Amino acid sequence: MNYQLYHDLTFDVLYGVVAILIFVAFERGLYLGYLAIRTAQLTRAAGGGGMAAPRSIAALKARDPISSAVTRYAALSTRGGVSREELEDYSSALFIEADKKISARLWVLDTIITGAPLLGLLGTILGIMETFTALAQGGVSDPAEVSRGIGMALIATAIGIATALLGLVTHNILNRRAHLLTEDLKWFLLRLTPSPLPREGGGGDSQHEESVREDRRFRMRVEQ
Repeated sequence: MNYQLYHDLTFDVLYGVVAILIFVAFERGLYLGYLAIRTAQLTRAAGGGGMAAPRSIAALKARDPISSAVTRYAALSTRGGVSREELEDYSSALFIEADKKISARLWVLDTIITGAPLLGLLGTILGIMETFTALAQGGVSDPAEVSRGIGMALIATAIGIATALLGLVTHNILNRRAHLLTEDLKWFLLRLTPSPLPREGGGGDSQHEESVREDRRFRMRVEQ
């Protein structure tokens, strides 16, 4: 068995994992930063409150997932004849669709965090097996050479652990930013949802209380 070949392949895979980690970190960081800028613009557009905010938001043109979800929901909420159940289902669908795009490729970092130390450990094992095989065959007579071989084998574990630590920090930062963006999306959906109005006539109080309870159930479902 060619341990030298497998040991070198382990290092090549580790370097490839580091490259993927750096690429995903930069790509997600730039994308989430762009979404944060778009969210700030939406916040300014929604600052007027009342019915002017939904209409002004519905008129915006944007292709990012948060702006697209908010504008589509604002357009539906300002349309007449739409029941609260329809708004609830539509907001849930929009949130799921946007959340998939916001959190895309973060699973790659999670996989690297788990797999990099194991890959480094595999490289160390192969390196030690290579050194002991050479020693058993009489190809290494100097003890210092054996120590250097084992030291080189341990480098794979060090690279794997360092990659996992870098991936852990990067994943936590990006995951936190993605979580804040999804929370902003929830805030927009809740703010654009029209509040129930009390009805006049007999039984108005009970009808109003039922509307309030329905409003609370809707907001709790969106916030989940």
